[in-house]
Amino acid sequence: MIIAVDGPAASGKGTLAAGLARHYGLPHLDTGLLYRAVGRAVAAFDGTPEFESRAIDAAKTLDATHLEGIEELTSAAVGVLASQVAVIADVRAALFDFQRRFATQPGGAVLDGRDIGTKICPDADAKLFIVADSKARMERRARQLEARGQVVDRYALYHQIEERDARDMANPHGGFYQASDAHLLDTTRLDIEAALRAAVALVDAAVAGKAGH
Repeated sequence: MIIAVDGPAASGKGTLAAGLARHYGLPHLDTGLLYRAVGRAVAAFDGTPEFESRAIDAAKTLDATHLEGIEELTSAAVGVLASQVAVIADVRAALFDFQRRFATQPGGAVLDGRDIGTKICPDADAKLFIVADSKARMERRARQLEARGQVVDRYALYHQIEERDARDMANPHGGFYQASDAHLLDTTRLDIEAALRAAVALVDAAVAGKAGH
């Protein structure tokens, strides 16, 4: 079984995808970490003419070891770099096979990111699109960072999320939008337990519906 979970930054999609993976006993890949790892690798070249070529090289040589150091990878600054490298077509192409191999392993998998249901796994057994308003997403990300001992400027973080949304929506190579057969789940007013229950119910319904056909 393949489960595709999409949505904007800090919507809760990663937490829900991890919860779904535990519930169904499936491996989980946060595909956003791939782009974050590439962004972190080329941070020193941000704003230079070499940025794009360096990002492509980093994407082509990426492996699982580059996904280590989760705290640094999930920082707001690396998130901005991730959205910058994600608009580079050759970076997306280099990471496409990585994601497809993970998704199609025996038994299936849960993947979350930006274009899972539209580009990476258009044939997924269940697709969810997770949303929440910008203020709720900012507060969730702020609490995550503060739990790691980081000092958070909420005003700056809110605008980083808004700017990233705008960049993602304008990305001609991405699939930021909801797939036509994806189920929408708004987590703005849901805690994680309630959101996970809702997500499991949607996945079960999607799988049952396909079995019925």
